[in-house]
Amino acid sequence: MSALPIEPPRGDGYSWDELLELWETMDHPEGCKVEIIDGSITVTPSPANQHSGIGYKLLNALVKGMPEEFGVYPQVDVAIPGYQSLYVPDLTVVPQAVVDNTPGHYILASEVALTVEITSPSNARRDRVTKLAGYALGGIPLYLLIDRWASGGPMVTLFGKPGDRTYQVLQSAKFGDPVYLPAPFDLTLDTSTFPVN
Repeated sequence: MSALPIEPPRGDGYSWDELLELWETMDHPEGCKVEIIDGSITVTPSPANQHSGIGYKLLNALVKGMPEEFGVYPQVDVAIPGYQSLYVPDLTVVPQAVVDNTPGHYILASEVALTVEITSPSNARRDRVTKLAGYALGGIPLYLLIDRWASGGPMVTLFGKPGDRTYQVLQSAKFGDPVYLPAPFDLTLDTSTFPVN
C-alpha cells in the first residue's frame, strides 16, 4: 500500500481553514483514506485483509469492555488544528454524545479518549512518528499502536500521558502478550489472535 501526497502550493501554502475546505470539498476516491498530514492532503488505499482483521478484533474487544458512554468508531476524522493535521485513525474511542452532537465531518482531538493505528509497510513510520506527535499535541490521552512491521517482530505499544509532541510508553508487548488499557477502560486486550504478517 502506498500513499499519494497532494502537496499545498509553494510559498505561503494553505491556512488550516483553507486545508479543511479543500479536504471537505474534494472528490475523495472511493475506499481510500484521505488525511491532512502536516499541511499536506494524503490519499491512502484501503488496508490489506490482515490489517482489517486486527481492526475487527480490536473493535469487538473494545466494545465489550468499555464504559457504555463511549463508542468505538472505525475511521472517524480527528482534527489537530495546531499541527495542521486531520488524521483518520483505524479506530477511535470517543464519547457517543460527542459524535452524536458534533456537526460536520470531523471531531477535535481534545474530545478523543483513545486512537488506534495499525501499521502497513508504507505508513509505519508515519504511525510511529508523525501521528504519535500529532495525537500527543492534540492531547489524546491514549494511543495504541499495533505495529505489524516493527524491526524486532510485531509489537503492540500503548502510549499515554501526552506531552508536547510525545507520549510516555505505558506498555510494549509482542503479539500474543496481553495489553492492559487503563481507565476509563480497565480492559486487558488479547493479542494472541493477531495475524503475524
